[in-house]
Amino acid sequence: MNRNLLRQVVIKTLPVMTGYVVLGFGFGILSENAGYGFWWVLAMSVFIYAGSMQYLMVSLLTSGASVISTALATLMVNARHLFYGISMIDRYKGAGAKKPYLIFALTDETYSLVCHGDTPEGVNPHLYYFLVSLFNQIYWIIGSVLGAIVGSAVTFNSAGIDFAMTALFVTVFVEQWLTAKNHIPAAAGVCITVVCLLIFGGDLFLIPSMILILAALSLGRPVFGKEIQS
Repeated sequence: MNRNLLRQVVIKTLPVMTGYVVLGFGFGILSENAGYGFWWVLAMSVFIYAGSMQYLMVSLLTSGASVISTALATLMVNARHLFYGISMIDRYKGAGAKKPYLIFALTDETYSLVCHGDTPEGVNPHLYYFLVSLFNQIYWIIGSVLGAIVGSAVTFNSAGIDFAMTALFVTVFVEQWLTAKNHIPAAAGVCITVVCLLIFGGDLFLIPSMILILAALSLGRPVFGKEIQS
C-alpha cells in the first residue's frame, strides 16, 4: 500500500463521499430526532451499514416492530444484494481474509465502483476493492455521526430528508448511463422494473424485477457483450 494507491482510491470514491456524507448526515438527524443518539447511530453505521435499510430501521425501532417483521422488511429492501453477490463471485474469488468484509460492505455505490472501475496498474485487485469498500463506509460513518451531533444540538423539521437516498440512486444511474457505451442493459432494467411495478405493485415488485433482470442480462450476454462483463 502506498500514497499513490490511497490517492487513487480517494479520487475514485470522491463522488460517493459527497453523497454518503450528506445521506449519512440525514440518517443521523432522523435517528437523533427519533430518540436514538450518537452511540446508536455509530453502531448501526458500523455493524449494519445498509443505507436505505438504516433509514427504515429508524421507523421500525420507533414503531416497535417485531423481529420477524424487521427480518422480512430487511429481506425485501436488500434483496437486490443477492443478485449483486452472484455477479461478484468471480471478482472476489481468492480474496482471502478480505472476502468477509468485501461481502459485508457491498453497497449499491460500492458495487458500481467495483464493477465499472479499472484497477490501478500493478495493484492487487482485492486490496483495491477492499480500500474502496472501506473508504465508502468511513464516509457514511462520518456523515451519520456528524448528523447525530448536529441533530442533538439543533432542532428542525426533518421531513423529506429520507428522499436523499432515492436521489443518490438516480445520480448513480445517470452517471453510469452517461459513461456506458451500451445502453441496452440499463434500458432493459428500467423497462422490466416498470412492468413489474405495474403488475405487482410498489410493495412486491422488487424481487420479481431483479429475477427478471438477472435472467434477461444472462440470456442477453452474447448481445450485450463486454458491457455486462465490465
